[in-house]
Amino acid sequence: MATLVWFRRDLRLDDNPALDAATRDAAVIPVYLHADDRDDAWPPGAASRWWLHHSLAALAEDLGRAGSRLTLRVAPETDAALLALARETGATRVVWNRRFEPAAAASERRIEAALHAAGIATERFNASLLHEPGTVANQAGRPFQVFTPFWRHCLALPDPQEPLRAPRRLPAPARWPQSAALDEFALRPARRWDAGLEESWQPGSRGAAARLAAFVSEAFGQYTVERDRPDRTGTSRLSPHLHFGEIGPRQIWHAVRTFAAPRRLRWRESQFLAEVGWREFAHHLLHHFPQTATEPLRPAFAGFPWRDDPAALAAWQRGRTGYPIVDAGMRELWRTGWMHNRVRMIAGSFLVKDLLLPWTDGAAWFWDTLVDADLAANTLGWQWVTGCGADAAPYFRIFNPTSQGRRFDPDGAYVRRFLPELARLPSEWIHEPWKAPVAVLQAARVTLDVDYPRPIVDHAAARGRALLALASITPPARERG
Repeated sequence: MATLVWFRRDLRLDDNPALDAATRDAAVIPVYLHADDRDDAWPPGAASRWWLHHSLAALAEDLGRAGSRLTLRVAPETDAALLALARETGATRVVWNRRFEPAAAASERRIEAALHAAGIATERFNASLLHEPGTVANQAGRPFQVFTPFWRHCLALPDPQEPLRAPRRLPAPARWPQSAALDEFALRPARRWDAGLEESWQPGSRGAAARLAAFVSEAFGQYTVERDRPDRTGTSRLSPHLHFGEIGPRQIWHAVRTFAAPRRLRWRESQFLAEVGWREFAHHLLHHFPQTATEPLRPAFAGFPWRDDPAALAAWQRGRTGYPIVDAGMRELWRTGWMHNRVRMIAGSFLVKDLLLPWTDGAAWFWDTLVDADLAANTLGWQWVTGCGADAAPYFRIFNPTSQGRRFDPDGAYVRRFLPELARLPSEWIHEPWKAPVAVLQAARVTLDVDYPRPIVDHAAARGRALLALASITPPARERG
């Protein structure tokens, strides 16, 4: 019996339950289908497409070492493509690992029905979350909307099972089906802007495993202290590997346990595992509240008086706001396809509160430029910083970009790395160059509005404007009861 293994956001051999189930059959035919826009309301942006190209190439290499191949097909209609492959190969079963985004989940149900109607058996598995949506609920049986009780509930559940080992050999069919060439997917940019991504990342399961091992052995113990410092290497940078399924959360959970338990570290309560839980929380929320990808969870924010200012949006996107910590983050994003989480919060707050521009504009830009552009995490992150989502920071919490820069990049190393035009400024002025004395600017070879812009908005005035906007949608306290 031959089985098709439909790869999607699970581009690994380790801890892949669909692949593991298929190995019991006489032949295993791994397949990846592309251009399936009907089944994905959010097709990958440019940075994600770059990552996907290299991740698929890495997966094909891993399969080759196991005596197998990755069959690639351009397939606008997934059900038709899978049925055609089943007929070509004599496969009687299709297995895959579930995706939990609402559109993808609905598509799976449709595809499964079409396969069953043609007499093809199917089986679906969970490879991307510790706990499936619908299995975690509060005492009233409703989904959690606050992270702390959600994660506390998850920690009280039995540990996730041990990760499955990658198969050493995969049974091959007598004849392989025809495959498209990876370049036919046209995932890499025609104009090669991706040099910074090439320098920064190693897509694929081997790159993911190496990054996890390095983080656990070198940075896990100091994560709580170092995670907010963009000038240091204190975070795992595993988010794109997780998004594309090059590593799974169970592998991370057990790697942390293996490292920390013998050292008597309180690993289950660690801040790092809580970040894995935050990702979990994001996917559960999107499952229960699918409208939040484009609409605020808190209805009051539907009437928020957002501004329409294309010039301000472009300045933010290009890293030309005049606030160095914001601009350094936006330049890091453009160069590497990633941004440090603390700086994401600062840059996000600046967009929605200092500039009063819609959070959906920020989410769309991140979707196109992040290599870890995950719909659930992107949605939760932007609604959190805006104050319109679950467990969100209150809208009146408005980050001061200057004080945030001084606190988390005190010597300006992060700013200097991504804003080389300011590299010669003394640390005293690196986060507010517009206040530097003329002599200091001259010595640093900085001409304001030529080399680097003055602030496009005064933060104090912008803060007041944002609070007035909030008041316009918030009833007075006596009316709220």
